Amino acid sequence: MTLLIAMLLLLTALAGTGVVLSRTPRRQVMAMGINGLILSLLFMALQAPDVALSELAVGTAALPLLFVVVLASMRMDRTPRQDEDA
Repeated sequence: MTLLIAMLLLLTALAGTGVVLSRTPRRQVMAMGINGLILSLLFMALQAPDVALSELAVGTAALPLLFVVVLASMRMDRTPRQDEDA
């Protein structure tokens, strides 16, 4: 195993741990994007460019963007509601 692959595996483990241990959803989304980027680099180092491109498109761009949109939507729904009893 080369040093590059060993370092990328270590970074992947650290990024995955960062996703799990993050408390706020915004930080979890950012950690997921970083994890996807590191996985893309790992797949390129392992000479799987098709898998790396798929991971780059989905794991680094599309999925975190989807989560950010959902979080923004949930934040917009938190408007103060008027009492219906009055």
